[in-house]
Amino acid sequence: MKVSFHGAVGEVTGSCTMLEVDGQKILIDCGLFQGSNFAEGKNFEDFSFNPKEISAVILTHAHLDHIGRLPKLIKNGFSGLIYATPPTADLVGLVLEDAYEIMEYNHKKFGTPLLYRLEDVNSVTARMKTYHYENTFNLGRGFFNRKKINVTFHEAGHIFGSAFVEINTEGKKLIFSGDIGNVNVPILQDTSDLPEKVDFLLCESTYGNRLHPTNLDRKTAIEIKIKEAMMRGGTLLIPAFSIERTQELLYALNELVDVEGKFKNIPIFLDSPLSIRATRVFQRHTQYYDKEAFKYLSADRNIFEFSNLTLCESREDSKKINAVPGSKIIIAGAGMMNGGRILHHALRYLTDEKSTLLFVGFQAQGTLGRRILLGESPVRVLGERLPVKCYVDSLDILSAHGDQKKLIHWLGSARKWPKHIFLNHGETEVTRAFAEKINEEFGIEPVLAAPHTEYEI
Repeated sequence: MKVSFHGAVGEVTGSCTMLEVDGQKILIDCGLFQGSNFAEGKNFEDFSFNPKEISAVILTHAHLDHIGRLPKLIKNGFSGLIYATPPTADLVGLVLEDAYEIMEYNHKKFGTPLLYRLEDVNSVTARMKTYHYENTFNLGRGFFNRKKINVTFHEAGHIFGSAFVEINTEGKKLIFSGDIGNVNVPILQDTSDLPEKVDFLLCESTYGNRLHPTNLDRKTAIEIKIKEAMMRGGTLLIPAFSIERTQELLYALNELVDVEGKFKNIPIFLDSPLSIRATRVFQRHTQYYDKEAFKYLSADRNIFEFSNLTLCESREDSKKINAVPGSKIIIAGAGMMNGGRILHHALRYLTDEKSTLLFVGFQAQGTLGRRILLGESPVRVLGERLPVKCYVDSLDILSAHGDQKKLIHWLGSARKWPKHIFLNHGETEVTRAFAEKINEEFGIEPVLAAPHTEYEI
């Protein structure tokens, strides 16, 4: 049995791991590289394996850096099934269609190449096969003289429908973490504990050297940031990830506005077609909510809308925001400012000293969001160089990723510690620091995954 890594090594995008067992090659995720032009250019390179030889793909969740190269995989010859939880399967189609629309727009306007075709996106959704958490299924079924490869999805608590993957085969238990979620995340159930007697564990390390602030709850933190932004007298601009982060914001704002009666006079705009469509997926799969969200749902049938919220699905709706006078709140994708409608609002508000740009999620190296957060000015937005004069702020408490403490707690949740731990999905210095912490806590020296290298397990 072998495992090899074809993305998210020394970086936090492009997740793609291959498991070879009993003549089958199985991918866990197949994500897009995001960030700088160099990173995104890697998406057009040939896969470091033959897509025609891949038997199946297992998805941990629907973020683009975990699913974004699936259409290319099909375009290049993959013909198998793609396995995911039901919410993930629904979100995959939305995310890939949205990515294609942006890609097509950039192709027509700037002449940038297309990574894949729309029919490849449709082929992805046609090949999805879904299983709920804790329902074990067998990948080996139907293959002559092949051993069973039993797969189980467990709640990862990262985004809606996210999972860490348990694979039992050849008498060994393997765990692929995907992305592990933060603590006390609204709407989502808590991350499941690790099962017993794990032989091999691949763990992400995005925030492996950091601790999130814990002195405030999410709703209070959001309230404070809104008050501070409104005191400056300008517009609060929030680049939001369309899945989970946006729904968390809406969930908190629903309570602040409709339950507590705050911020009723401030126009709030959700300017993201993908976020709006993704929210409808949340509304279709209420069995995935946590207990608190269920209670809230029973008292208020729509937990994601409130009186002063305007949903902007069309471009015309988006343009109308500019005509609204006075202070307002605009939530728009994309979360790292590497595309989407947030860029058009950035053209208008980055140079406004009264306005606020609030980051609520991880900003990958090379992205416009990361550069602004680090203080770069001027920056180039849609071909224009703009000085950053607005107030730049961040709110780590909304992160969808578990910090070092949460990851260590998750690793220690197994009654018997994993025999072998591999680390990926983290910037190099972060992964190294996390490896040292694991060694300190458990006496295990993790392996830092190397790109395109096969490991016998």
